[in-house]
Amino acid sequence: VQLQASGGGLVQSGGSLRLSCVASGFTLDYAAMGWFRQAPGKEREGVACISKRDGRTVYSDSVKGRFTISRDNAKNTVYLQMTSLEPEDTAVYSCAADRNICTHVAIEYGMEYRGKGTQVTVSS
Repeated sequence: VQLQASGGGLVQSGGSLRLSCVASGFTLDYAAMGWFRQAPGKEREGVACISKRDGRTVYSDSVKGRFTISRDNAKNTVYLQMTSLEPEDTAVYSCAADRNICTHVAIEYGMEYRGKGTQVTVSS
């Protein structure tokens, strides 16, 4: 299983970035994909997830209203559109996948498969 995230970079406060993640190598179908982040010295935090079949989404309170997760099932790709970025959003963002659907449990406790991350840095 491979989850390859891309699209990170340096952006000023108030700016936007769009992350992408391509999933490959699944022998069984996955039911949801999501995004997690980890800032230096902090625990990993669930950001958002989306169910593959019906597009149901769940967001963490810290990003609700600013970030939007979406998917392209034909491309096995999930996106994270991030707007109104703040320095507190600085972290390594990684994508994940799970054989279970997207729920608050996935955001809070994690997902089965997680790939390497991409750095997002927001300057003040």
